[in-house]
Amino acid sequence: MNTNKNKSPWILGILAAGCAIGLARPFVANAEVSDADFKALKEMVQQLNSKVQQLEQNHATDQQTHQKDLQQIQQLSDKLGQVQTQPPAAPAVQPGQTVNSVAGAMQQMPRVPLDEATVNHNFLILGDAEVQYVKTDGQHGGFVNADFAPIFLYRGGENVLFEAGFDFMLQNNAFNTNGSGGYSTTINLSFAQLDYVMNNYMTLCAGNLLLPLGTYQERGAGWLNKIPDQPLSRSLLPGNGIGAELRGALSLDDSGKLFNYAVYGVNGPGSIDSTGNANQLDLNGNVGLNSDGATVANLHGSPVGGGRVSVFLPFKPHYDLELGLSGQTGEWEPSRSHQWTAGVFDGSLHLGPNFELKGEFTKSVYGSDDFGLIRQEGWYTQASYKLAGLNLELPLINNMELVGRYDSLHGFNIANDNNFRTKRYTAGFIYYLSNTLLFEGDYEFIHSTDDSQPTDQLILQLSYGF
Repeated sequence: MNTNKNKSPWILGILAAGCAIGLARPFVANAEVSDADFKALKEMVQQLNSKVQQLEQNHATDQQTHQKDLQQIQQLSDKLGQVQTQPPAAPAVQPGQTVNSVAGAMQQMPRVPLDEATVNHNFLILGDAEVQYVKTDGQHGGFVNADFAPIFLYRGGENVLFEAGFDFMLQNNAFNTNGSGGYSTTINLSFAQLDYVMNNYMTLCAGNLLLPLGTYQERGAGWLNKIPDQPLSRSLLPGNGIGAELRGALSLDDSGKLFNYAVYGVNGPGSIDSTGNANQLDLNGNVGLNSDGATVANLHGSPVGGGRVSVFLPFKPHYDLELGLSGQTGEWEPSRSHQWTAGVFDGSLHLGPNFELKGEFTKSVYGSDDFGLIRQEGWYTQASYKLAGLNLELPLINNMELVGRYDSLHGFNIANDNNFRTKRYTAGFIYYLSNTLLFEGDYEFIHSTDDSQPTDQLILQLSYGF
């Protein structure tokens, strides 16, 4: 750019000199200048003038390019300053993953100093809240419960995570002979676990774990469930257990296909009265306390084991398939003669952002050392479609999602030849007041051999996730 600028005065000087000579020559020797000489001099001047104009244009172009370079450098400098002042973002949970299954990706984030100024950045409160109205056939309708379920997440460093969930529930009390009634508030610890990220493919979890028996307990409970009550088959499985777990995911290729796994050992189910009678199985956990109040290390001889494996197969954005197989087995009473085992097959399919189909099949057997006295099985399938996929441009329609579910529960007791069966058909909707504020309505048709079961019921629920 400087070279072109320096050439311009030099060339102009040559032109001026040439013009001066040309003008002077006619007075000195006018007869000696022919028409051919004058024409040649004219052409030379025109050529020099063209070169000068070209050099000036090149100089202007160079100046514009220089200004653009300066602007781009300034923009890059501004972006660099923004990146340096922003905190690192946590990885998003992909389909087929839970909070602790993405912990391997989180270990790539830089260490955050644990001082008073930054400790709140490592602590999050998530969760949901619901209030529910139920009208059951043959009974008065009413608001049966209000639930607040916070989840506390804390990151103690690059590799240490802690998560805990609680349920604060308000329920009406049944009137009894001593005159007590009104309502009661219950507080339950749903889960509380410490996670240590060992590497990108494995995380160690210990504490009160959500058990990966199927996917409902980890991904469908609370406001994430598109139907207010849980499937019938979930009554055959424990929801949590105290113990330790190894879990993680392995990439199968560059397209996002994943192999997910989890293996665990927990206390497992126990006996309600510590006798081990077949009808005294307690799926809610083994707390190590006999009915006589004597504290013991375990209500049965050893922990139970279980796990889950699955494959997640994405086809394109919002189109994917996941298939999983899980199970748990072990003893459940003091004499160590009774076994309990359960297996679950689960699947989910997404065809675009508006359609989802999922379900689980569960089978459990327990009661004796040959797994034979009591056999139970249940399954459900659930489909949903967001009406925004119709592209009708109607706000009320676009905020609506239709939901349907069929579920069944069947049990058989070989000892007394007793059978029971319950089938339930559910049709409902979700109206999205916002992305996290949901109004749900469902009507259930129930057919059961158990006379205590209602024939139908209406459930309305307002849910908020935060």
